[in-house]
Amino acid sequence: MMPSLERASHWLALVCHLVAGIALLALLTVTIADVGTRYLHRITDGAIALRVSGSVELVSYLMLFSLLAAMAANVEKSQVVVEAFSHGLSSNLKNRLHGVYLLGFAALGLILFIGLLDSAAAATRHGEVTQDLRLPMGPIYYLAAALSLLLGLRSLIHALLSAVFGADGEVSHGE
Repeated sequence: MMPSLERASHWLALVCHLVAGIALLALLTVTIADVGTRYLHRITDGAIALRVSGSVELVSYLMLFSLLAAMAANVEKSQVVVEAFSHGLSSNLKNRLHGVYLLGFAALGLILFIGLLDSAAAATRHGEVTQDLRLPMGPIYYLAAALSLLLGLRSLIHALLSAVFGADGEVSHGE
């Protein structure tokens, strides 16, 4: 069971890294295009008036997607171990405590998923759109809900690996 959980976590992490990477590249592209067109407008004294419409809105939603995906991709690296509190504990107990800690992230992911799913259904039902670009809010909330579910799922997998099987998780040591 442990190898299949590790394999599932690995593939989910790859998906999350891909989503985060695409969102960050899109965010960077929108930002560079916006800054470039503003600069072009300024140096030509308004002769070239290209603009990236809704760039702030696009960047904010792309940042949401990239952060949620990056959190889900790196959840096993989330705990900072402060040696003053855990130096006397065995490695096995530290791993199990790390698993209990990750249960909080699993709960967070589930709560975010349920809330965003409810918001997505309401936005779809009422036809909510974004302020600047008039994009439908339903798909935005659905994607954020899916990424939150991935956060909760990967957290649960690593909580099981650490708390039940005592698997060594990747932690940062506070110094």
